Amino acid sequence: MRVAPFRFRAALVAALLAAQLAALLLPAAGLRAQSAADPEDSGTLRAVDRVTTRSAMAVTANPHATRAAVEMLRSGGNAVDAAITAEWVLNAVEPQSSGLGGGGFGVVYLAARHEAFTLDGRETVPAAATAEMFLGPDGKPVKFYPDRITGGRAVGVPGLLRMAALALERFGTRSLAETLQPAIRLAEQGFPVSARLAASLRHDRARLAQFPATRAVFFDAAGEPLAEGALLRQPELARAFRAIAAQGPDAFYRGPIGAALVAAVRESPVAPGAMTQADLAAYRALERPPVRGSYRGYTLYGMGPPSSGATTVFALLNLLETQPLAEGGPFSAEAIHRFVQAARLAYADRGRYLGDPDQVPVPTAGLVDKAYAAQRAAALDWDAPLGPVQAGTPPGAAGAGLPEPADTESRSTTHISVADAQGNLVATTNTIEQAFGSGVVVPGWGFLLNNQLTDFASQPRDDEGRLRANALAPGKRPRSSMAPTLVLKDGRPVLVLGSPGGSRIIQYVAEVLVRVLDYGMPLQDAIEAPHHTVSGKTTALETPLAEAGLPAVLEALGHTVRVQRQGSGLHGIRIGADGRLHSGVDPRREGLAAGY
Repeated sequence: MRVAPFRFRAALVAALLAAQLAALLLPAAGLRAQSAADPEDSGTLRAVDRVTTRSAMAVTANPHATRAAVEMLRSGGNAVDAAITAEWVLNAVEPQSSGLGGGGFGVVYLAARHEAFTLDGRETVPAAATAEMFLGPDGKPVKFYPDRITGGRAVGVPGLLRMAALALERFGTRSLAETLQPAIRLAEQGFPVSARLAASLRHDRARLAQFPATRAVFFDAAGEPLAEGALLRQPELARAFRAIAAQGPDAFYRGPIGAALVAAVRESPVAPGAMTQADLAAYRALERPPVRGSYRGYTLYGMGPPSSGATTVFALLNLLETQPLAEGGPFSAEAIHRFVQAARLAYADRGRYLGDPDQVPVPTAGLVDKAYAAQRAAALDWDAPLGPVQAGTPPGAAGAGLPEPADTESRSTTHISVADAQGNLVATTNTIEQAFGSGVVVPGWGFLLNNQLTDFASQPRDDEGRLRANALAPGKRPRSSMAPTLVLKDGRPVLVLGSPGGSRIIQYVAEVLVRVLDYGMPLQDAIEAPHHTVSGKTTALETPLAEAGLPAVLEALGHTVRVQRQGSGLHGIRIGADGRLHSGVDPRREGLAAGY
């Protein structure tokens, strides 16, 4: 059944009126509208297919990737095999968001063992990098866009391929070479450029045009970015995939692909970097313990540090759990104000404590501790206007962490959710950071490199010269907000979910969890509903939330309201009590759900 996005607009307005918020009918004061044309903040919401299946399902950011994943499932592959197959296809058809030159995190649930596992494929810092490498002569951060993000200096050692190989070795049933075949065919034969890819190319044309190898892939013979519908063939990317299929990950990390990658970083015409082949050869993907949380009778699993996703999502939910549900529903001023209050507390702790746990002490257990959340909640007047927010001191955090300025984590990421016929589940979020990453395509091999080093603290030291938890350092993994999440009820999986969206990922995922688990919304409705997110004291609302007078109420509660499109790409699967699988596809992007 095809449904129009935000089809419940009338119900939303009715709920607001039912909550007796008469002020919602007044014109909103002081609103700031967004004018940027960044395609990651999509203003065009598609109608999507709601899919229900009996056995298996894949939900990804592009139809080509979803179909490849489902074909892998039909041929006997499991959820891990299918998710990795989808990721290689996404490298070809959604190159601005993820791929060989980037990294990611994955949550795997094995039904036979009733156990969750998490994998860390986050990029690492080259050995020659320094904490101050993104500061100008005046000691202030270099301008983020386009200066800091562009060129070889911003490139971290890629981790996605090592993570995929580790996932297949530990949990898969197919070889790496088998998972690469659909992407090889698509890269060689080509595909029509989608509207979203074409818009991203137009948006970043000046930045990308600085790199000859990048122009060769994404620009036409007249020197223009490829337009929607143009056939994009990527023979060099296919060559890279074939080499990896034949020789394994060492073709990338120790072989000719790696040599070309290092040369591209060091010889970049813009901001050359200092990566070496030793940096590349030393990279390892890691299996880390999952973070476990609970919320109103549900059990949740997610990715721990260096991702701040699970700790901050679960901390936010712990705070909300101390409060009764808002009578006006999830889109009432009361509900949004409480969500913002909880998010600001959770993000304050995130900014102080979260970093690479192999290099800084991170109080992971303390951040998701229920007693700590109760203590934080008791000190907050939940219905008062927004006030100053400071980090707390969770158990295990004595002496750790320093406050951090707002980060600049990008929205150009992708998420894959897969369920197979055996009950195994995968949620994996992968990225090259900014759209098109650093802008650098590796000559001869056709893939983009990340700009992940810009995810470190923009100001690595505080006023007294002390390094922050997320300060850049050699060998370190940058903090992330990626939040692939698994939800169970009484030991039975009920939801697998994740999203792109930079630092807002945490709130996108938490919003959907609240809407589904607290208010019983169908997953698709919860995903396509308008977002409300906060940064500092600025609360960003998508329409139609801004159309019913709601901003006036929030402004009276101390919010600085901004009407803004938001670049989520939420993709999830809800598992019903009868075992049926129900899709959730974000209409803000070009994803698809399919299965059988």
